[in-house]
Amino acid sequence: MALALQVSGAVPPEGGVGGGLLRLVLRSGPVAQFVLLILALFSIVSWGVTLYKLWTFRRAGRQSAAFLNVFRKSNRFSEVQVVCKSLGDSPLVGIFQAGYAELNAQLRQTSGDAADRTTAHPVMRSMQALDRALLRASALEVGKLEDRVPFLATTASITPFIGLFGTVWGIINAFDSIGQTSSTSLAVVAPGIAEALIATAAGLFAAIPAVYFYNRLAQQVKVFATEMDDFSLEFLNIAERNFT
Repeated sequence: MALALQVSGAVPPEGGVGGGLLRLVLRSGPVAQFVLLILALFSIVSWGVTLYKLWTFRRAGRQSAAFLNVFRKSNRFSEVQVVCKSLGDSPLVGIFQAGYAELNAQLRQTSGDAADRTTAHPVMRSMQALDRALLRASALEVGKLEDRVPFLATTASITPFIGLFGTVWGIINAFDSIGQTSSTSLAVVAPGIAEALIATAAGLFAAIPAVYFYNRLAQQVKVFATEMDDFSLEFLNIAERNFT
């Protein structure tokens, strides 16, 4: 019975689907194999970028929470500055250090100019300059967070077309084989079409995870950007209360 099913095609040949795919890849022409190699490289690099950014964002989130806890409990900016080195992966640290440096520069200028000292404590010269320093630092931190993420968008958009090119090329070869053999039987047509469709499948295999993780990482960047905007406003409020 099993032999009859094997002959009629109801039972798959030895090696299963994986073995069949590998056999088709090995039988493919040089153009098809080159297309598959490009798609494999795109897939490997995009997975590497995805895993690295997920780890980086998770670490940045933990350190941001710890930094905010220290920032809100401290009474002086100098106390917060001490812990910045140990929490350097948080984007909030970069913003704080930029604001702290600008604030110190303004306070030193005020302290050095006796004519400007009308109160017992140092006075900030320009709130707008401090705001610009924080905005510039926020833009730099967002750029760091977005680094390499656009590659996922590139992978998601280009790999289906690369796979489609491989499929079209394979179908052209399949029809060329039909013309040379003058036969349209399934045994002649099916192997060529199967080889051609592997490229489309490989393109989708590379593109689908890249689309998902690009959207996920882009959303996380937006969350970090919102958190940085909130922190900048909080920093400005504290500076305005204490140094104006």
